[in-house]
Amino acid sequence: MNATDEHPTLLRMPPWLGFPEERKLPLAPDAYALKEVRPDWWEVRAACSGELIYSGLGPVEIVRSPAPF
Repeated sequence: MNATDEHPTLLRMPPWLGFPEERKLPLAPDAYALKEVRPDWWEVRAACSGELIYSGLGPVEIVRSPAPF
């Protein structure tokens, strides 16, 4: 098992109804590109393929989970 399996990459999105929202992503954090495409609207794309991963309210961030799961 490698570090990505133990400490996965997370997409952190703005809280929804007061609750933090995170989504597990399959690749390392540096495999994603973040871009604010208009005020408060963000896109996350896979850097190598350009595949759209997220399009929505921001700001968002890509982080390595501090804890394994």
